[in-house]
Amino acid sequence: MASQYTPRLVGAPNTLEHRVFIEQNGNVVSPFHDIPLFADRNNGILNMIVEVPRWTNAKMEISKEEAFNPIKQDIKKGRLRYVRNCFPHHGYIWNYGAFPQTWEDPSHTHAETKANGDNDPLDVCEIGEQVGYVGQVKQVKVLGIMALLDEGETDWKVIVVDVQDPLASKLNDIEDVERHLPGLIRATNEWFRIYKIPDGKPENQFAFSGEAKNKKYATEIIHECHEAWRRLITGESPAKTQSYDLSIRNVTIPNSPGYTSKNDHEYTSIPPASRLAPAPIEPSISKWFYISSAQV
Repeated sequence: MASQYTPRLVGAPNTLEHRVFIEQNGNVVSPFHDIPLFADRNNGILNMIVEVPRWTNAKMEISKEEAFNPIKQDIKKGRLRYVRNCFPHHGYIWNYGAFPQTWEDPSHTHAETKANGDNDPLDVCEIGEQVGYVGQVKQVKVLGIMALLDEGETDWKVIVVDVQDPLASKLNDIEDVERHLPGLIRATNEWFRIYKIPDGKPENQFAFSGEAKNKKYATEIIHECHEAWRRLITGESPAKTQSYDLSIRNVTIPNSPGYTSKNDHEYTSIPPASRLAPAPIEPSISKWFYISSAQV
Protein backbone atom coordinates (compact mmCIF):
# COMPACT_ATOMS: atom_id res chain seq x y z
CA MET A 1 0.00 0.00 0.00
CA ALA A 2 1.01 3.64 -0.40
CA SER A 3 1.55 4.11 3.33
CA GLN A 4 4.78 2.12 3.14
CA TYR A 5 6.34 4.94 1.09
CA THR A 6 7.38 8.16 2.79
CA PRO A 7 9.46 11.14 1.65
CA ARG A 8 12.91 11.89 3.11
CA LEU A 9 13.46 15.63 2.82
CA VAL A 10 17.08 16.75 2.52
CA GLY A 11 18.08 20.42 2.42
CA ALA A 12 15.75 23.42 2.35
CA PRO A 13 12.96 23.55 -0.26
CA ASN A 14 13.48 26.28 -2.88
CA THR A 15 17.27 25.79 -2.86
CA LEU A 16 19.64 24.04 -5.25
CA GLU A 17 20.53 21.51 -2.54
CA HIS A 18 16.98 20.32 -1.84
CA ARG A 19 16.25 16.63 -2.51
CA VAL A 20 13.28 14.42 -1.73
CA PHE A 21 14.28 10.76 -1.50
CA ILE A 22 11.58 8.09 -1.29
CA GLU A 23 11.73 5.59 1.56
CA GLN A 24 9.99 2.24 1.74
CA ASN A 25 9.57 1.23 5.37
CA GLY A 26 12.47 3.49 6.30
CA ASN A 27 14.89 2.46 3.52
CA VAL A 28 15.60 4.67 0.50
CA VAL A 29 14.39 3.26 -2.83
CA SER A 30 14.48 4.67 -6.35
CA PRO A 31 11.13 6.09 -7.53
CA PHE A 32 12.35 5.52 -11.10
CA HIS A 33 13.27 1.85 -10.67
CA ASP A 34 12.24 0.29 -7.35
CA ILE A 35 8.58 1.25 -6.94
CA PRO A 36 6.43 -1.12 -9.03
CA LEU A 37 4.44 0.35 -11.89
CA PHE A 38 1.49 -1.88 -11.06
CA ALA A 39 -0.10 -1.63 -7.62
CA ASP A 40 -2.81 -4.11 -8.64
CA ARG A 41 -2.32 -5.29 -12.20
CA ASN A 42 -5.53 -7.36 -12.29
CA ASN A 43 -7.66 -4.33 -11.49
CA GLY A 44 -5.69 -1.85 -13.58
CA ILE A 45 -4.39 0.13 -10.59
CA LEU A 46 -0.98 1.78 -11.02
CA ASN A 47 1.43 3.58 -8.71
CA MET A 48 2.16 7.22 -9.47
CA ILE A 49 4.85 9.38 -7.86
CA VAL A 50 3.73 12.96 -7.18
CA GLU A 51 6.49 15.39 -8.16
CA VAL A 52 4.47 18.63 -8.16
CA PRO A 53 1.39 19.10 -5.94
CA ARG A 54 -1.54 20.94 -7.51
CA TRP A 55 -1.49 24.78 -7.22
CA THR A 56 2.30 24.88 -6.72
CA ASN A 57 4.89 26.37 -9.10
CA ALA A 58 8.24 24.73 -8.35
CA LYS A 59 9.20 22.46 -11.26
CA MET A 60 10.09 19.37 -9.23
CA GLU A 61 11.09 16.17 -11.03
CA ILE A 62 12.71 12.80 -10.51
CA SER A 63 16.44 13.16 -11.10
CA LYS A 64 17.30 10.55 -13.72
CA GLU A 65 21.03 11.19 -13.34
CA GLU A 66 21.55 11.00 -9.57
CA ALA A 67 21.88 7.70 -7.71
CA PHE A 68 18.53 6.43 -6.40
CA ASN A 69 16.80 9.22 -8.33
CA PRO A 70 15.66 11.70 -5.68
CA ILE A 71 13.12 14.34 -6.65
CA LYS A 72 14.74 17.76 -7.07
CA GLN A 73 13.84 21.11 -8.56
CA ASP A 74 14.77 21.56 -12.20
CA ILE A 75 17.50 24.08 -12.95
CA LYS A 76 18.01 26.27 -16.01
CA LYS A 77 21.16 28.39 -16.32
CA GLY A 78 21.95 27.87 -12.66
CA ARG A 79 18.55 29.07 -11.47
CA LEU A 80 15.66 27.09 -10.02
CA ARG A 81 12.76 26.69 -12.43
CA TYR A 82 9.18 27.64 -11.61
CA VAL A 83 6.18 27.55 -13.92
CA ARG A 84 4.43 30.87 -14.32
CA ASN A 85 0.79 31.54 -13.51
CA CYS A 86 -1.00 31.89 -16.84
CA PHE A 87 -4.48 33.31 -16.26
CA PRO A 88 -6.74 31.76 -15.09
CA HIS A 89 -4.43 28.98 -13.85
CA HIS A 90 -2.32 28.99 -10.70
CA GLY A 91 0.75 26.79 -10.87
CA TYR A 92 0.05 23.24 -11.95
CA ILE A 93 -3.67 22.46 -12.20
CA TRP A 94 -3.41 18.76 -11.23
CA ASN A 95 -1.10 16.69 -9.09
CA TYR A 96 1.70 16.23 -11.59
CA GLY A 97 4.17 13.39 -11.51
CA ALA A 98 5.43 10.24 -13.15
CA PHE A 99 4.89 6.53 -13.46
CA PRO A 100 7.72 4.46 -11.96
CA GLN A 101 9.37 1.81 -14.10
CA THR A 102 8.60 3.65 -17.36
CA TRP A 103 10.94 5.38 -19.81
CA GLU A 104 10.34 7.30 -23.03
CA ASP A 105 13.22 5.99 -25.15
CA PRO A 106 14.85 8.84 -27.15
CA SER A 107 16.02 6.37 -29.80
CA HIS A 108 12.45 5.21 -30.47
CA THR A 109 10.29 7.13 -32.95
CA HIS A 110 6.58 6.73 -32.27
CA ALA A 111 4.71 5.64 -35.40
CA GLU A 112 1.91 8.20 -35.02
CA THR A 113 3.57 11.22 -33.41
CA LYS A 114 6.63 10.87 -35.72
CA ALA A 115 8.80 12.07 -32.82
CA ASN A 116 11.25 10.36 -30.49
CA GLY A 117 10.82 9.87 -26.73
CA ASP A 118 11.96 12.59 -24.33
CA ASN A 119 14.25 10.46 -22.10
CA ASP A 120 11.95 10.76 -19.06
CA PRO A 121 9.60 8.53 -17.12
CA LEU A 122 6.01 8.90 -18.35
CA ASP A 123 4.36 12.10 -17.12
CA VAL A 124 1.08 11.83 -15.24
CA CYS A 125 -1.69 14.35 -14.45
CA GLU A 126 -3.82 13.20 -11.50
CA ILE A 127 -7.16 15.01 -11.55
CA GLY A 128 -8.68 14.04 -8.19
CA GLU A 129 -9.77 16.59 -5.60
CA GLN A 130 -7.07 15.95 -2.99
CA VAL A 131 -3.88 18.04 -3.19
CA GLY A 132 -0.88 15.72 -2.96
CA TYR A 133 2.65 16.26 -1.65
CA VAL A 134 6.12 15.89 -3.16
CA GLY A 135 7.15 12.24 -3.02
CA GLN A 136 3.67 10.89 -2.42
CA VAL A 137 2.93 7.51 -4.01
CA LYS A 138 -0.69 7.45 -5.17
CA GLN A 139 -2.68 4.50 -6.49
CA VAL A 140 -4.42 5.63 -9.65
CA LYS A 141 -6.41 4.37 -12.60
CA VAL A 142 -5.78 5.44 -16.17
CA LEU A 143 -8.37 7.51 -18.06
CA GLY A 144 -6.61 8.79 -21.18
CA ILE A 145 -3.52 10.40 -22.68
CA MET A 146 -2.39 13.48 -24.61
CA ALA A 147 0.72 13.74 -26.79
CA LEU A 148 2.61 16.99 -26.31
CA LEU A 149 5.33 17.66 -28.87
CA ASP A 150 7.94 19.41 -26.73
CA GLU A 151 10.87 20.79 -28.74
CA GLY A 152 10.50 17.99 -31.26
CA GLU A 153 10.12 15.15 -28.75
CA THR A 154 7.07 13.09 -27.85
CA ASP A 155 6.11 14.01 -24.30
CA TRP A 156 3.11 11.93 -23.29
CA LYS A 157 0.78 13.20 -20.56
CA VAL A 158 -1.30 10.40 -19.00
CA ILE A 159 -4.55 11.50 -17.35
CA VAL A 160 -5.41 9.50 -14.24
CA VAL A 161 -7.49 9.69 -11.07
CA ASP A 162 -6.65 8.59 -7.54
CA VAL A 163 -8.61 5.41 -6.79
CA GLN A 164 -9.64 6.94 -3.44
CA ASP A 165 -11.22 9.99 -5.07
CA PRO A 166 -14.99 10.36 -4.55
CA LEU A 167 -15.48 10.45 -8.34
CA ALA A 168 -13.21 7.49 -9.10
CA SER A 169 -16.03 4.99 -9.56
CA LYS A 170 -17.62 7.26 -12.19
CA LEU A 171 -14.42 7.97 -14.11
CA ASN A 172 -13.46 4.99 -16.26
CA ASP A 173 -12.43 6.46 -19.62
CA ILE A 174 -11.64 9.83 -21.16
CA GLU A 175 -15.24 10.74 -22.10
CA ASP A 176 -16.22 10.39 -18.41
CA VAL A 177 -13.86 13.25 -17.55
CA GLU A 178 -15.79 15.70 -19.72
CA ARG A 179 -19.08 14.39 -18.37
CA HIS A 180 -18.20 14.80 -14.68
CA LEU A 181 -15.46 17.46 -14.83
CA PRO A 182 -16.51 19.61 -17.80
CA GLY A 183 -13.75 21.86 -19.14
CA LEU A 184 -10.86 20.04 -17.47
CA ILE A 185 -9.52 18.42 -20.65
CA ARG A 186 -9.75 21.76 -22.47
CA ALA A 187 -7.97 23.49 -19.58
CA THR A 188 -5.27 20.80 -19.60
CA ASN A 189 -4.68 21.33 -23.29
CA GLU A 190 -4.51 25.11 -22.81
CA TRP A 191 -2.16 24.83 -19.83
CA PHE A 192 0.41 22.77 -21.72
CA ARG A 193 0.01 24.91 -24.82
CA ILE A 194 0.77 28.25 -23.15
CA TYR A 195 2.78 27.60 -19.99
CA LYS A 196 6.18 28.39 -21.55
CA ILE A 197 5.08 31.62 -23.26
CA PRO A 198 5.90 33.88 -20.25
CA ASP A 199 9.50 32.62 -20.49
CA GLY A 200 9.75 33.79 -24.09
CA LYS A 201 9.14 30.43 -25.75
CA PRO A 202 6.56 29.68 -28.44
CA GLU A 203 3.40 27.79 -27.61
CA ASN A 204 3.71 24.03 -27.42
CA GLN A 205 2.29 21.82 -30.13
CA PHE A 206 0.34 18.57 -29.82
CA ALA A 207 -0.01 15.42 -31.85
CA PHE A 208 -3.57 14.36 -32.71
CA SER A 209 -4.61 18.05 -32.91
CA GLY A 210 -4.54 18.17 -29.12
CA GLU A 211 -7.14 15.43 -28.75
CA ALA A 212 -7.01 13.30 -25.60
CA LYS A 213 -6.87 9.63 -26.58
CA ASN A 214 -8.80 7.00 -24.64
CA LYS A 215 -7.85 4.59 -21.86
CA LYS A 216 -7.03 1.75 -24.25
CA TYR A 217 -4.58 3.89 -26.19
CA ALA A 218 -3.04 5.23 -22.98
CA THR A 219 -2.58 1.72 -21.62
CA GLU A 220 -0.72 0.67 -24.78
CA ILE A 221 1.69 3.60 -24.40
CA ILE A 222 2.25 2.77 -20.73
CA HIS A 223 3.11 -0.84 -21.58
CA GLU A 224 5.49 0.30 -24.34
CA CYS A 225 7.31 2.62 -21.93
CA HIS A 226 7.38 -0.06 -19.23
CA GLU A 227 9.06 -2.43 -21.69
CA ALA A 228 11.57 0.29 -22.69
CA TRP A 229 12.40 0.70 -18.99
CA ARG A 230 12.80 -3.07 -18.57
CA ARG A 231 15.37 -3.17 -21.37
CA LEU A 232 17.17 -0.26 -19.76
CA ILE A 233 17.28 -1.64 -16.21
CA THR A 234 18.34 -5.17 -17.21
CA GLY A 235 21.24 -3.89 -19.28
CA GLU A 236 19.80 -4.85 -22.66
CA SER A 237 20.43 -1.23 -23.64
CA PRO A 238 23.80 -0.49 -21.90
CA ALA A 239 24.80 2.15 -24.42
CA LYS A 240 21.61 4.06 -23.68
CA THR A 241 22.34 4.21 -19.95
CA GLN A 242 25.63 5.96 -20.72
CA SER A 243 24.65 8.11 -23.67
CA TYR A 244 21.53 9.45 -21.94
CA ASP A 245 23.29 9.91 -18.58
CA LEU A 246 20.85 7.74 -16.59
CA SER A 247 21.42 6.23 -13.17
CA ILE A 248 20.00 2.72 -12.97
CA ARG A 249 21.05 2.16 -9.35
CA ASN A 250 18.35 0.19 -7.55
CA VAL A 251 17.89 -2.07 -4.53
CA THR A 252 15.17 -4.45 -5.76
CA ILE A 253 16.21 -5.83 -9.18
CA PRO A 254 19.03 -8.37 -8.68
CA ASN A 255 19.40 -9.11 -12.41
CA SER A 256 20.15 -5.44 -13.13
CA PRO A 257 23.70 -4.10 -13.63
CA GLY A 258 22.62 -1.24 -11.38
CA TYR A 259 21.63 -3.48 -8.45
CA THR A 260 23.15 -2.03 -5.30
CA SER A 261 23.59 -3.63 -1.89
CA LYS A 262 22.39 -1.62 1.09
CA ASN A 263 25.95 -2.02 2.42
CA ASP A 264 27.39 -0.29 -0.64
CA HIS A 265 29.03 3.07 0.03
CA GLU A 266 26.81 4.71 -2.62
CA TYR A 267 23.80 3.62 -0.59
CA THR A 268 25.10 4.26 2.95
CA SER A 269 26.20 7.77 1.93
CA ILE A 270 22.64 8.92 1.12
CA PRO A 271 22.16 11.94 3.38
CA PRO A 272 19.80 11.75 6.36
CA ALA A 273 16.61 13.81 6.55
CA SER A 274 17.17 17.44 7.48
CA ARG A 275 13.71 19.02 7.09
CA LEU A 276 14.95 22.58 6.92
CA ALA A 277 12.52 25.48 6.58
CA PRO A 278 11.81 26.48 2.97
CA ALA A 279 13.88 29.30 1.55
CA PRO A 280 11.92 32.35 0.40
CA ILE A 281 10.68 32.41 -3.19
CA GLU A 282 11.19 35.59 -5.17
CA PRO A 283 7.89 37.52 -5.35
CA SER A 284 7.82 37.53 -9.16
CA ILE A 285 6.86 33.83 -9.10
CA SER A 286 3.40 34.89 -7.87
CA LYS A 287 2.82 37.19 -10.84
CA TRP A 288 -0.12 36.45 -13.15
CA PHE A 289 0.43 36.45 -16.91
CA TYR A 290 -2.38 37.21 -19.29
CA ILE A 291 -1.67 35.39 -22.53
CA SER A 292 -3.50 37.20 -25.30
CA SER A 293 -4.64 35.39 -28.43
CA ALA A 294 -2.06 37.39 -30.36
CA GLN A 295 0.70 35.62 -28.45
CA VAL A 296 -0.45 32.09 -29.28
